[in-house]
Amino acid sequence: MEKGNATTSVVMVHVEIYTDGGCEPNPGLGGYGVVLLHPKKRAEASGGFRLTTNNRMEILAAIAGLEMLKQPCKVTIKEPD
Repeated sequence: MEKGNATTSVVMVHVEIYTDGGCEPNPGLGGYGVVLLHPKKRAEASGGFRLTTNNRMEILAAIAGLEMLKQPCKVTIKEPD
């Protein structure tokens, strides 16, 4: 007896993650912010460090946004120009 392959289509939600980070001077006092836009909700997070770099704050914003996700989804990370 041959078994058929059942395929299930899973529609993943698309989440946009807006990030920014920086410090002044570089290195120096810095912070980051992140906003997640889900089709049904919005979430925000921010943080900072006394001694950091601009690059660290930029990547930490993206990491913080990804860590806020509660389920697998399609993600677009956007940074300011």
